[in-house]
Amino acid sequence: MMNTRIDPKEELDYLRREARRGGGQAKVEALRATGRKTARERIDALVDPGSFMEIDALVLSRETEHGIDRNAILGDGVIAGSATLEGRRILCFSQDFSVFGGSVGEMHAQKIVKIVDMALRARLPLVAIWDGGGQRAHEGVTSLGMTGEMMDRLIACSGRIPVISLVMGPVVGASALAAALADFVIIGEEHGEFFMSSPLETPEVAEEGMNSKDLGGADMHASRSGIASLVAADEEDAMDIVAEILGHFPDHCDAMPPIRHTTDPDDRFCEELNNSVPDDSNRPYDMKRIVETILDDGAFVELQPAYAENIVIGFGRLGGHPVGIIANQPKVLAGCLDIDASVKAARFIRTCDCFNIPLVSFVDVPGFLPGTVQEWGGIIRHGAKLLYAYAEATVPQLTVVTRKAYGGAYLAMSCKHLESDYNVAWPSGELAVMGAEGAVNIIHRRELKDAEDPITKHTELVDEYRQKFGDPYVAARNGWLDDVIEPDETRVRLIRALKPLISKRVWQPPRKHGNIPL
Repeated sequence: MMNTRIDPKEELDYLRREARRGGGQAKVEALRATGRKTARERIDALVDPGSFMEIDALVLSRETEHGIDRNAILGDGVIAGSATLEGRRILCFSQDFSVFGGSVGEMHAQKIVKIVDMALRARLPLVAIWDGGGQRAHEGVTSLGMTGEMMDRLIACSGRIPVISLVMGPVVGASALAAALADFVIIGEEHGEFFMSSPLETPEVAEEGMNSKDLGGADMHASRSGIASLVAADEEDAMDIVAEILGHFPDHCDAMPPIRHTTDPDDRFCEELNNSVPDDSNRPYDMKRIVETILDDGAFVELQPAYAENIVIGFGRLGGHPVGIIANQPKVLAGCLDIDASVKAARFIRTCDCFNIPLVSFVDVPGFLPGTVQEWGGIIRHGAKLLYAYAEATVPQLTVVTRKAYGGAYLAMSCKHLESDYNVAWPSGELAVMGAEGAVNIIHRRELKDAEDPITKHTELVDEYRQKFGDPYVAARNGWLDDVIEPDETRVRLIRALKPLISKRVWQPPRKHGNIPL
């Protein structure tokens, strides 16, 4: 009698080959023909060579309706596991578009739940690569229920471990919500698309000639919605961005960010800053150039560069220590704070605070942007978010006033009164309720009306107001500034101030959580 028993090794080899096939050669080649990589290729491009250890490669869908069981594919459309990235341990998963279009079924979501749970228990960063068309309709509410558990786990990650989402293809519906729960969302320029509702269900696409890029492409999310932290030029660039961002973060919320050696001297003076602020207080200048001049090696990773450009956010280093930068941009809207800028900065501040990254703020802000659009849009509530984020933060906070710091916007930009740790101003700094011209027009309106030469009188009163209230020395005398410094010594001062503050710890009175004005 012949022995028909299958050799266990052969069976295992066969199953592993099947798991690596994805949706089959035809679908894989069709995917590659669009310029996109497979899920496995993306993980290989992300992590250190040979470091990836896969889990749940043999998982199968349990659905029996609609022929799913006859077409079930090992892995169920998502690759998950652990690896190292530049020597650091991470957990990651990558959706496989060749399997049911990357749609989320019950077992697909369960795999993601498992890898997220591993990340939470191990307290390691999570990188999620999304490329799928939402929930698998064939599985109905079974798929939706496990998707809810997936979201629950991703929410549990918030503030505990860093999470980065890469949107490398179309991501729709509940999957889009899940991807948006990350600390940072990177969208591929060519193929990344991010929708709440499918373009097929959006009237403007059908009736007004819009295309899917207009509705949810990378450029739209980079400039209008603000969802994209950065846009990746291609798939390789996306993986480089992940490594760059994670290089500023600790593994978890109880660890300190990694210090990186630099040959840039701590005592380097920046003479080019002495003439960086125009004498005319109404003339613009580029705050990013100031930031880059001060940071180690001029290296600045700007986030959301095309969204709310009147405020600049991003990562750099001072003396090797990672820092989060928030800076008003006088080149755009004169540096005024508006709704989008307030929300952009507030979110970034809270992210840095979660992971022990010190905050460095560069202030040149004439106020909040006036107008009906802003008032009707809730600028009061959104501006309060920024104020709240700074006041709530417990990380070291350093602030440099380069020119204007007026009114409520002065208070909302890491002022001393919100317990900022080290606040300085350049001699060009102006700390006041409002600009001298506006203040004089209000305070002395009758005197100006009755003056023989209103123009000359106005000039005199403006000069007088600036001397009494507008220069940085008034604030310094009251202890609202720790010092007035020359621009060229800014880097030296910030590094010296930061070093003792690294050990800063703040006791918080017990409460369930604060109630930020969302």
